[in-house]
Order: sequence, then structure tokens, then C-alpha cells
Amino acid sequence: MIASRASALLIAAIAACVVLMPARAHAQWWSARGPADFEECADAAEKAATREAKTSQLSECHSKFAGRRKPGGGYTYFDFMQNRNFDIAGPNPTPEEQKQIDEQYTAFLDQERRSSIAAAFTVKQLQQASLKQASLKQGALKNEKVPVPVEAPNKSPAAANDLRARIKSANCAQHSFSCDWPRLSEGFKDLKKLFGASNKAKKS
Repeated sequence: MIASRASALLIAAIAACVVLMPARAHAQWWSARGPADFEECADAAEKAATREAKTSQLSECHSKFAGRRKPGGGYTYFDFMQNRNFDIAGPNPTPEEQKQIDEQYTAFLDQERRSSIAAAFTVKQLQQASLKQASLKQGALKNEKVPVPVEAPNKSPAAANDLRARIKSANCAQHSFSCDWPRLSEGFKDLKKLFGASNKAKKS
């Protein structure tokens, strides 16, 4: 009876050790007092024996500490929703600091909404102006008169011949046969007419 009780206690103690061993092993990577901030926590995680343990411990550091050390002292908190940093006193924002960050986020959303509305209004105005300009251009094309070609005034054959003669005489060199011959020819025609008229008069 005593032996069975002692063996039962021994089995229970071994089982407790097995259950608690992962928790104790998990907690051993922390220092005795625990890390003060993310950087200290990350330094401790770097000493992990395996890559998996290091990844797991760094994940815990990210969960435990939101702030990061600043080179000149103090901490900064990066809010990815606003894509900006906020100065904070400790490794995590205090309730008051978190409230200010949330207020800034509300103002950020309001500004984004106003910017979106203004951008949409500008696009709409540009579209309307473009449509109006296209409409005016189309109307101008419709109203534009096509010029009708004007016919040259009819010239009589005699006037045309006289014009040709003047041009020819202006372009001819003096005392050249090609220019003088038409004048001589015209003179012979006139003499023939004259003699023909006088002969008719004599016969009659």
C-alpha cells in the first residue's frame, strides 16, 4: 500500500516535470528581470540555439513592445495605418499617448476623405470642360462656310488674241525675224485689202 502510494507520487511528479519543462525552457531565454524594451528582447532572442527558436522569440518581442529606441533617447512608435512616427516616453505607448495617436488617426482619415472628394471633383470638372470644348469645336466645324470657287470672267476671242499679241511683243527681242514677221504679215494683209478695194472701185 505504501509502495503503491510512493510510486503514484513519483509518476505524478514526473508528469508535472514533463508538463512544466517546455514553459521553463521557454522562459529561460528571458533575463531574470525580463527585457526592458524591444532592443533588449531582440538581443536575447539572437542568442537562441535554433533558427526556429530565434524566429519565435523575435515574434514575441514584437508582440511585447510597440516602441523602438531613438538614438538621442526616448522611444518612437510607428503607426503603419498613418505611415508616420510618434514620440512616446517608454517602450510602449501609455493610455494617454495611445489616445493622442488614435485622435491623429481620426484626423488623418478625415483629411484623406476630403482629399479624395476634392480629387474626384477636380476630375469631374476637367471632364466637363473637355466635353464642352469638344462640343464647341464640333459646332464651329459645322458653321464654317466652305468657299465657293469663283469663275474667271469670260473673255472675247479678240481680246484674248490682243492680249497674246501684247505679251508676245513684250517678250520679243527687237529686230528679230520671229517677232517682226507677224507685223509684216499683218501689213501685207492690209495692203492687199487696200489694193483689192481700189481695183473694185476702178472696175465699177
